[in-house]
Amino acid sequence: MTNQHPILSRVIPFAAYILFLALGDYLILLCNSVGVDVKWVYVVKIVTVLTLLLYFWRDYSELKLKPKVRDLAFAAIAGLLVLWVWILPYPAWATLGDDVHGFNPIQGQDSAAAILWLSTRVLGAALIVPIMEELFWRSFVMRWVDNNNFLSISPDKVTTYALVISACLFAMEHQLWLAGLFAGIVYGLLYKIYKNLWVPIFAHAVTNGLLGIWIVITGNWQYW
Repeated sequence: MTNQHPILSRVIPFAAYILFLALGDYLILLCNSVGVDVKWVYVVKIVTVLTLLLYFWRDYSELKLKPKVRDLAFAAIAGLLVLWVWILPYPAWATLGDDVHGFNPIQGQDSAAAILWLSTRVLGAALIVPIMEELFWRSFVMRWVDNNNFLSISPDKVTTYALVISACLFAMEHQLWLAGLFAGIVYGLLYKIYKNLWVPIFAHAVTNGLLGIWIVITGNWQYW
């Protein structure tokens, strides 16, 4: 596909990711029936998203603009701020659904399998998910709210209304919706201010990557 389908190329990888989440209970039943550890579904999910991103890569004109090192430094600070907000304790009203209880995803696995799964989980969250989500939420949704011809909208011209709407929708994707709302606003502002999608991608990568490392070190598996 080419730029004749700019919406599809940004929606399909995200939709595939969400489909895996939506089919979670069914995938658990399927894995149990064939004797496969359900945790490996994440590997299939992230490989699927990566494959789709690579297939559509030439379509992502916003990723052809190289970021400035100084801008990435600010992005790193923003990513750390979002990480700090993310791991704060939250009351029940600031979360969606039932409380998530932690489980050890590497319990019962040999060391090689554990290292493979954890590496895939952290690298997927840090390198692939930020690109997929920023292409969808910031590049597409945030600009599309202002104009259906979203590629014609410069990021710095995005209205506050569009930024807030996209951040609210982004928040609803996460169990910690209040933290997600904050993250959505921060990433949206980065795109609006620096006019380069790699800046919020980098901030998002810092947040997700360090969160993954923190989860492994502290055993707070409920964040996954």
